[in-house]
Amino acid sequence: MAIRLGDIAPDFQAATSEGDIQFHKWLGDCWGVLFSHPADFTPVCTTELGAVAKLRAEFDKRNTKVVALSVDPVESHKQWIGDINETQHTVVNFPIIADPKFDVAKLYDMIHPEVSDKFTVRSVFVIGPDKKVKLTITYPAATGRNFDEILRVIDSLQLTAKYSVATPADWKQGQDVIITAAVKDEDIAAKFPKGHKRIKPYLRTTPQPNL
Repeated sequence: MAIRLGDIAPDFQAATSEGDIQFHKWLGDCWGVLFSHPADFTPVCTTELGAVAKLRAEFDKRNTKVVALSVDPVESHKQWIGDINETQHTVVNFPIIADPKFDVAKLYDMIHPEVSDKFTVRSVFVIGPDKKVKLTITYPAATGRNFDEILRVIDSLQLTAKYSVATPADWKQGQDVIITAAVKDEDIAAKFPKGHKRIKPYLRTTPQPNL
């Protein structure tokens, strides 16, 4: 069954390149990003893991843990990490789950049935501290993921979880946000003391409230 937004992210125990983890316990009270790969020593995924390693400090700022998954065993992961470090000029600084029996891949509905019963799609799951799935994205094999976009989405998720706002198209940190319809006009001044613009009755904006 496909995992939907708002579902509890399935818990699991697995070996990783940094030791065994129990997923929910490992996440603790952090946000999490779980992203999968079809196999080790694949070119696009090599660049992706390098990109995430370089962004580790940005994920840390957002109280977010990252973990990758590939269906190869731990020893293969460790060899692949050597290649990633060499070719991407970085140091992989997060765990890679070993899933040789496809246990986690099946739990998260990552198997692509039209390709084979062993081809893991390239999925991203963003998980909140409540262990609920906040975002899912699945990419085709030939298109590398944009992890700056994943960070942007996490910024939006964390902001909108705390305030009665939504983020408009292409929003980035520091830009104006949309006041949700649940907030009545007469309550805006108290909730958003920085002021607001009433563009349409249904479109009201305000400066980002947590800055």
